[in-house]
Parts: sequence; structure tokens; C-alpha cells
Amino acid sequence: MTQTDPVPIVGWRGLLGPKYLGACTVLAGGVALYATNEFLTISLLPSAVAEIGGQRLYAWVTTVYLVASVVAATTVSATLARLGPRWSYLCGLGVFGVGSVLATFAPTMELLLVGRTVQGAGGGVLAGLGYAVINSVLPQSLWTKASALVSAMWGVGTIVGPAAGGLFAQFGSWRWAFGALVILTAVMAALVPFALPGREPGAELPPPSRIPVWSLLLLGTAALAISVAGILRHLAFTVALLVAGVALVLAFLVVDRRTSASVLPPTAFRPGPLKWIYVTLGLLMAATMVDMYVPLFGQRLAHLVPVAAGFLGAALAVGWTLGEIASASVTKQRVIVGLVVTAPVVMACGLGLAGLTQIEDTPIGVVAVWALALAMTGIGIGMTWPHLSAWAMGCVDDPSEGGTAAAAINTVQLICGAFGAGLAGVVFNMTDRGDATAARCLFAIFAVLALVGTVASFRATRAEA
Repeated sequence: MTQTDPVPIVGWRGLLGPKYLGACTVLAGGVALYATNEFLTISLLPSAVAEIGGQRLYAWVTTVYLVASVVAATTVSATLARLGPRWSYLCGLGVFGVGSVLATFAPTMELLLVGRTVQGAGGGVLAGLGYAVINSVLPQSLWTKASALVSAMWGVGTIVGPAAGGLFAQFGSWRWAFGALVILTAVMAALVPFALPGREPGAELPPPSRIPVWSLLLLGTAALAISVAGILRHLAFTVALLVAGVALVLAFLVVDRRTSASVLPPTAFRPGPLKWIYVTLGLLMAATMVDMYVPLFGQRLAHLVPVAAGFLGAALAVGWTLGEIASASVTKQRVIVGLVVTAPVVMACGLGLAGLTQIEDTPIGVVAVWALALAMTGIGIGMTWPHLSAWAMGCVDDPSEGGTAAAAINTVQLICGAFGAGLAGVVFNMTDRGDATAARCLFAIFAVLALVGTVASFRATRAEA
């Protein structure tokens, strides 16, 4: 444990009181900005593709964003130690703003991908700082609720992102969606100096931190291999790339375990629940990436206008946010363990129900069932996320690993999101016939993925039961 002294249980009032309100506002705002941008493209991509082309690169818009985020997220601990919270956030916001400008004026899909990559680099720092500052600034009694607050911003982002993207697409102004992000980034940057401290005067600079280059190279290459598999239509090449992606992940685990500069804390490779906590987080996050195709299915199968399809894509986020807030308020350990164990089953049921109701010329009543199923999927991940995040930060063997364990939550979340996006692209491109076949296959496969998470969630709770 990173902190063994008994601490009082403090509620939401303690977290959002005057002492921590400024920090919480920036932490939540940074993650909300990142998450909104990730999901913004879900509902505006059909309009963007219609203008600039590049449908075969559809899934890459999310994948390159997440892969760049993973690489940048590994620099969070070193950046925070050397620059302090204030300048770390300002640097992340600056890079994010530049990427948003590039995406705003991109004339082709290839240049849009460049802008998304730069956005991901800045956004990865913002998302990683959220958990890193929780671990270093807030008392352990507030970790669960702070994790819930930060994680709930992913839910907010998946509500605001698809809805806003749909609104901009509805009026033929998808570029202004990225332009709005430029404005929000500037506003956020103006707030940072008033909310976060800089480095302590006279504080000694820490020694330069090594970046886990080989681990990142293996992870990034694995994610890109799966994304390339989604572009190809030749079955043999697709299978070969999928196998290569799995092999690269296994190689990452071997390399990361042996190197001193690692992505995962050493405790994750020892007996104990930490590795299962990360596996559970990763599988559930990957399963949510089915949501990136929901607005497309809504437009194609139910003939919804872009803004309505965008709100349909936000249903998962509504469930995620509600599940997160409700679950974070639970204090009985047996109830918490039960929530964590059953969460993957809830997600699988939601995804399965969504898959069973994918039909052509979908009537409005069935669309309502889609929304209910997606909300159920979101509730599944929301009910477990704050507890697993707090456990990950608190169950390391060495207190000095606390920062790495906290940053690894974000890394696992981002890289598994990239894998999920790549896998979604593979399934969609291999089964798309212009009817509901691709939608059914996509939801079915991701329901199985969520169900596999039940094994990991059970192992993750053994130390807490």
C-alpha cells in the first residue's frame, strides 16, 4: 500500500470543498477535454468522410489518437516532477491546441490523421495528469471519489462528444467542431495558473527519468498492426496481422518486466491482484469502443439524422456516468466486490441486447431498445471503474511505485481503447455488406470480450473479498 496510516472517510463535500476544488476542476476539465475530443469524431466522421474521403481509414481516426496518447502518457510522471502541475498542464494544452488547429483545416483524411496524432500527444498528457495528481496531491481517503470524478469525465466526454459532433455535422460544419476545441483549450489554459501550483521554489530537480522506449514501441506497433488489419480485405493478411499484434503484446510483457524503465509497476508482475485489475480495466475499456460505430449504424439502419445518431451514441456515456457516481458512493466492501465482479456481465448483456436488435429500417421503438442496451453497457463499466482505479493505486508493494501505478491506469485505458478501436475496424470492414450484418457481428464479438473480463474481475477482487 502506498499509505498505511488510518485515514478518515471523507465524502464528496471534502473533495469538492474549498481546499481541493480548484485542483479537481482542472483535473476533471482536462480529462473531459480529452475524452470529448476522442468521441467527437464518432458522429461527425460520416460527414467528414463524405467531404474529404478516406472511409477505409475510418477506425484510424481514433486509433492514431489513442496510440499517440499512450506514448505521451508515459512522460507524465517525469513532466510533473520537473515542471510541476501548472506548467505540465499548460504544455499539454498547448500541444492539444496545435493538433486541434491542424484537424480544423485538414483538406484530406491523411492530414486529419496528422492533426489527430498531435491532439493525442497533448491529450495523453492531460489524461495522465488526472490520475497522477490524484495520487500525489489528494489524501487516500479521497482517491475513490476523485477517481470517480475524473473517470466520470469520460462519461461526460462520450455524452458531449457525439452530441456536439452530431450537431456540427447536422449543419454541415464538422470543421467547427475542432475549432470549438481550440477555443475551449484556450479558456482552460487561462484557468490553469489560478487553480494549480507550480514547482516548489528551490526544490531540487529530480534526475532525468527514462522513457520506456522499447515497451512503447512494442505496444504502439501492436495497436497499429491491428488497425492495419482493419484496412485490408484479404483474410490471410488480416489474420497474420492480428496474430502479430498478439505476439507483440506478449513481447511487451516480457520486455516491460525486465527493464528498469517500464510502463507497468513491478508489482504488476508479481503474485497479487494488480495485474488482474489492469486486465479488467483494459478489457472493459476495449469493449466500449463498439460505440464508435453506433452513430454510423443509427444513420444507416434507422435513417437517423446526424444529430439524433450522435445522441444515440451518447447513451453508453449516460450509463457510464450514472454508474460511476452511484458506485463511488458505496462503502460496504462486500457490495463493492459484488459490483466489480458482476460489471463485465452487465456490459455483456447490454452489448448482446444491442446486437440482437440490429435490423434494417429500424423502427423508433427498437432504436429506444438500442439506447437502453447501450446505457446498460455504460453502467457496467461505470460501476467498477472507480474502485478498480483506487485499488490499483493502493495495492503496490513499494510506496515509490504509487505514481507509476496511477499513470499505468491511464496507459492501460488508452492502449486497450486503441486495440478495441482497431478490432472494431477489423470486424466492421470484414463483415460490412451494407446491411445489419456488420452491426450484429460487432456487438456480438464485443459482448464476448466483455464477458471474458468476468474472469479477470473475479481474480482482481480476491484480495478485497
